[in-house]
Amino acid sequence: MGKLATAAIVSSWVVPITIMVNRIVPEPYMDEIFHIPQAQQYCKGNFGSWDPMITTPPGLYYLSLAHVASLFPGFYGVQAASSFSDMCSPTFLRSINGVLAVICSIIIYDIITHLKPTLDDRQATLHAVVLSMYPLHWFFTFLYYTDVASVTAVLAMYLASLKHNYWFSALVGAFAVVIRQTNIIWVLFVACTAIIDISLMHRKDNARTTESDLSSKHGLTYNTSTSSGGLNLRKRKFIKSVDAVEHSFPSSPVSSPSFSSGLVDEIWEILLTLWHMKWELLISFSPFLVVLVAFLLFVWWNGSVVLGAKEAHAVAPHFAQILYFSLVSVLALAPMHFTITQARELFQVFCKSWPLLIFQVSVALIAGVLSVHLFSIAHPYLLADNRHYPFYLWRKVIMAHWSIKYLLVPVYVCSWFSIIHMLGAVLVPTPLIEFRYYTLPFYFLVLHCDNRDGKSWFLTGMLYIGVNIFTMMMFLFKPFHWDHESGIQRFIW
Repeated sequence: MGKLATAAIVSSWVVPITIMVNRIVPEPYMDEIFHIPQAQQYCKGNFGSWDPMITTPPGLYYLSLAHVASLFPGFYGVQAASSFSDMCSPTFLRSINGVLAVICSIIIYDIITHLKPTLDDRQATLHAVVLSMYPLHWFFTFLYYTDVASVTAVLAMYLASLKHNYWFSALVGAFAVVIRQTNIIWVLFVACTAIIDISLMHRKDNARTTESDLSSKHGLTYNTSTSSGGLNLRKRKFIKSVDAVEHSFPSSPVSSPSFSSGLVDEIWEILLTLWHMKWELLISFSPFLVVLVAFLLFVWWNGSVVLGAKEAHAVAPHFAQILYFSLVSVLALAPMHFTITQARELFQVFCKSWPLLIFQVSVALIAGVLSVHLFSIAHPYLLADNRHYPFYLWRKVIMAHWSIKYLLVPVYVCSWFSIIHMLGAVLVPTPLIEFRYYTLPFYFLVLHCDNRDGKSWFLTGMLYIGVNIFTMMMFLFKPFHWDHESGIQRFIW
């Protein structure tokens, strides 16, 4: 019932807003001026044509062909379309993202119920609907961009991995890379988390076997009260140790007690377990290895990660991107971070281990200042294009004074500590600052944070609704003109 409710709620806004966007902005806009003509070439069967300005592979166009093919018989039957290529209008091509947005919401629901089985249908539906309204994901549902398809494919890959269907997961991951090549990072992330999960399950089984063997052995051998007491004490220590490890891995199986002495010992034992299981893991995860090898061969053949406009999208060490992500993510989850409960928990953590935390904060501040000073990149696209919100944040805030970017470092550090307290995330730096690049790491962060309360999720949903209304109103009803270029310009993420 939760899946149907989630799909129905998401559809209730996808359909009307899609119609409104297509009526007010019927012509391709921004990156659509590259993607839509390219997809239309594919619709005509011209698969040898390629626009050199397109940086991503043709995965979205393949999905669009399948989408149009599924609709064509019905439209042809009622004489609404005379040929297949007629169906590839901007309206129909954009509609693929509306369909994918609904599918993505169902996938999010499934992931939530898998990771958080204690949630009931109503809570899981609330979480899935709120995440489906995440502004960066929501906005590009209505345009012909690769974002929604990319998020859907990566989350589908992760869900298949959580269900231990690794071959299908790798297959979906391969297609995710065909949609957007940087998704190779998420293929590796999913494979690594699954491998560690298998290792922990293997050690859990060994721990249970050891406990059972010890109980059977000592139950038969020791009959005196002293021995029985010693055994009970050992068993209590065993159970306490296992519980401690279980709490340190909320969504993973527990490990055996001898491995809980420290992080280094834990990592070492995981590596030993993986070594002993190397052939089993190689067989299970060989499809992921095939995807990685194929990607590396592509980069070698292509000479770059991106397909077109290589000079403008060269890989660069943009470590400051990680700092920006922390602040954006905390603001996107403001009702969960800026609470009395969160502040109290962080204060308690500080009181318990303040010397270590002071050292960690000092290291983080130094690393943050160095990242901002040495690895803060102002991409030419960011500086030149005032249609994007990051343009104004960069000009009006970060670069308002030379000291601002350094004064923001403590804010970034505090944001990361708050995020880590809620479980953490993964981010792949990129030279160009665009908030939509944060969508996937943001989702992985939220999906693995603790449940929080329903009120926080409700307030987060209200925040997203407000932001979505504002950005869509700005996009549709606040157009402007450039002096150096004809045509209507619109604000976009």
